[in-house]
Amino acid sequence: MNPKRNQTYAIPGQPAEFRGMLKRAVRIVLIFGLPFAVLLLSFTMGRYSVSLPQMADIIRAHLLGLPDPGPASTSIVLLHVRLPRIAAALLVGGALAAAGASYQGLFRNPMVSPDILGASAGAGFGAALAMLMSYGPAGIQLMSFLMGMGAVALTTFIGSIVSRRGGAVLSLVLTGIVISTVFTALTSITKLAADPDNKLPAITFWLMGGLSLTGPNDLIILAPLVLIGLTPLLLLRWKLNVLSFGEEEAQALGVNTTRIRFITIISSTLLTAAAVSVSGIIGWVGLIVPHLSRMVVGPNYKVLLPVSALYGAAYLLLVDDIARSALTLEIPLGILTALIGAPFFILLLITGKRSWE
Repeated sequence: MNPKRNQTYAIPGQPAEFRGMLKRAVRIVLIFGLPFAVLLLSFTMGRYSVSLPQMADIIRAHLLGLPDPGPASTSIVLLHVRLPRIAAALLVGGALAAAGASYQGLFRNPMVSPDILGASAGAGFGAALAMLMSYGPAGIQLMSFLMGMGAVALTTFIGSIVSRRGGAVLSLVLTGIVISTVFTALTSITKLAADPDNKLPAITFWLMGGLSLTGPNDLIILAPLVLIGLTPLLLLRWKLNVLSFGEEEAQALGVNTTRIRFITIISSTLLTAAAVSVSGIIGWVGLIVPHLSRMVVGPNYKVLLPVSALYGAAYLLLVDDIARSALTLEIPLGILTALIGAPFFILLLITGKRSWE
C-alpha cells in the first residue's frame, strides 16, 4: 500500500483557497472600485445632465488641446462648476475621516469624532465673527481656520494643566467638551448680534455646511493644508496601533507617547480646521466612516487610516451628489450627514457591532 495515497495536497482550486482569493478580490473592489464609481457618477449628476461619453470626450479634448466636442455650456458645467466642487468634497471628506480615525486611535475610543477637542466649534465661531465684521470669503476662511486651531490649542493647554494629576487622555476629552461649549455659546452671541435680514441668514447657512460656494481659489488653500496634515498621520500610522495597547504598554515598546499624541493632535486639528473653514460644519463623517472602514479592512491602522481617508472622500462626495440633485433647492450637507449618520450609528449600537475590537 502506497502511503502517499492518503496525503492531501493543497491545490489552488480547493474551496478554502478559492474563498480566500474571492474575499481579497471583493475587498479590493470595495476599497478602490466603489470610490471610483462614485467619482464617475458625480460628474454626471446634477440639474444639467452630462453623460459618461460626453464627459470622456470633453476631458480628452482638453487634454489634447482640441476644440470642445459639444456645447460650450457642457464643458463649463463639467470643468468649472462640478470639477472644483468634486475636488473640494474629496479633500474635505478625506480630511474629516482621517482626522476622526486618528483621534479614535489616539483616545482608544470609537465614539470620538474630529470635533472632540473643539476644532469645529472654534472654526464656526471664527466664521460667524468674520461674517459679522463683513469680511470677504478669504477673511472668513482665515478666521475660521485660526479660531479652530486656537480652540484646540486652548484645549491642549488647559488639558495639560489638569492632567498633571493624572489621566491625560480623559482630561483632554473633558476639556475639549468644555471649550466646545464655550465657543458654541460665543457663536450664539454672534448670531444674536447679527443683522437678522442679511448677516444672520448667511451665518446660519454657513454653519449648516455645504460646498455650493466652493471654487478653485478654495482648493489652492485647502489642498496644501490637507497634504500637510495628512502626511505625518500616514507616516506614523503604525504607532497608533501601539497606542491602542495603552500608554504604559506603548512606552514599554519604545514609543514616545507624548510626541505621538502631540503630532496626532496637531495634524488632525489642521485637517479638521482646514476642512471646516471651506465647507462649514459637517458632522458625522469622522465618526461613521472609520467604522465603515473597519468593517472592510479591520482595525490595523497601517491600512485603516488610508482607507478611512479614501472612504471619507467617496462618502462626502456621494452625500454632496444627493444634496445638489435630490430637490430643486440644495440641501445643506450638515443636515444630510446627520440624517444618514445618526440612524446608521444607532443601528450599530442596536446590533452590537463590535468593529473596533
